[in-house]
Amino acid sequence: MGIEDLPPAPGKFASTVKVGEKGQIVIPKGARDLFDIHPGDTLLLLADVDQGIAIVRQDLFDQFIAKAMPPMPPAPGGHSTAASDEEST
Repeated sequence: MGIEDLPPAPGKFASTVKVGEKGQIVIPKGARDLFDIHPGDTLLLLADVDQGIAIVRQDLFDQFIAKAMPPMPPAPGGHSTAASDEEST
């Protein structure tokens, strides 16, 4: 049995896909099931010339951004954003 015959580890998925004439790919069912992707879901495609292409569900990316960039606390004196400072000038 070669390494190519081994199943992927739990939580992992690997497959090849072909690019169609219109540049479309089909996400294999195993990957859709693993990542809970359903018809109509919005996916975010990230690409880097050195690192390749990644596809994530938009809602997971939104959660990441919300944790990485929490809302700013209100500034002393009641001004909560820089935009409100600009409006007062």
